[in-house]
Amino acid sequence: MISTRLYPAPSSTLSLRRAHLPSPPPPIKFQSFRLRPISCAISKTNGELKPEDHKGMTYKGAGVDIDAGTELVRRIAKMAPGIGGFGGHFPFGDSYLVAGTDGVGTKLKLAFETAIHDTIGIDLVAMSVNDIVTSGAKPLFFLDYYATSKLDVDLAEKVIKGIVDGCKQSDCVLLGGETAEMPGFYAKGEYDLSGFAVGAVKKDELIDGKNIVAGDILIGLPSSGVHSNGFSLVRRVLGSSGLSLSDNLPGNSGKPTTIGEALMAPTVIYVKQVLDIISKGGVKGIAHITGGGFTDNIPRVFPDGLGAKIFTGSWEVLPVFHWLQQAGGIEDAEMRRTFNMGIGMVLVVTKDAADRILADSSVAAYHIGEVVHGEGVIFS
Repeated sequence: MISTRLYPAPSSTLSLRRAHLPSPPPPIKFQSFRLRPISCAISKTNGELKPEDHKGMTYKGAGVDIDAGTELVRRIAKMAPGIGGFGGHFPFGDSYLVAGTDGVGTKLKLAFETAIHDTIGIDLVAMSVNDIVTSGAKPLFFLDYYATSKLDVDLAEKVIKGIVDGCKQSDCVLLGGETAEMPGFYAKGEYDLSGFAVGAVKKDELIDGKNIVAGDILIGLPSSGVHSNGFSLVRRVLGSSGLSLSDNLPGNSGKPTTIGEALMAPTVIYVKQVLDIISKGGVKGIAHITGGGFTDNIPRVFPDGLGAKIFTGSWEVLPVFHWLQQAGGIEDAEMRRTFNMGIGMVLVVTKDAADRILADSSVAAYHIGEVVHGEGVIFS
């Protein structure tokens, strides 16, 4: 049952809880995790954006320090060993419950500016369910958190509709959530979102990358665009480009797509596609390409002593990435560590599985690289 409760909360906060209340399970020893501790905040000086040259823009220069986030994870790992995966594994009988949580970062700023609110909820669901499916887990349910200073019911309904759509795409249930009205905390017409997903996978079917070996193949599944990471840098580039969100995207082969539409394209939800591929065998590891791009995410699934060799030019890099790089003068290495570059999910598979996936005309997939001896990611 989903219950709705309205109750007074401290600090003039109005909280409307939408929650399912099952009987709690007995305490079980569990493995904790930490997901991409990368804030998408814009650095400011005296309330204004820091001055930065038009060329050579970086994610750090836009206010997001990936290295600082990595250092935070390292420190937390000392207090809570076992973190660092895309999802947390909770032993439950013969299965693991796999949990993930995330938001959509400063993509929300573009939602406010474009008034595109009915798909941002898809992004929210995608960021969590795409993480937990990397373990082979089928998403079971999702919960959301929606916070605003003044509740606009019509606007909130549009956002929640997107969340419902995202849950349908990932074949999971919107089990409940929280709506918080906090006067004076957010700018007029703005809101914040976060989400939480839980899935399950049999213990003997868990995908953890432990049996990956040199020579395994990297299969890339295409993205729809920027997805939900890197928007602090996106906004910096846009602000200095002389273009607006309503202008047509340069280099888009004459297709009438505005910059706003290209940037707001909802994140692909890979759940059904990935679970179908897994069911046919040969999948050893999966990486969700989010904050940290190729450089930081692919190595997360490898055993020690292994790295990735990426075949540049083996997939279609979408026009939005070409425009971002050119307009911001962004170096290749920075692009690869900030954006997904047109590949939203990477599967590490056997050669036989790769042949099968690539031969399936119903699956959009690319052979983007291979596992090699060494560490990190090299591009060739």
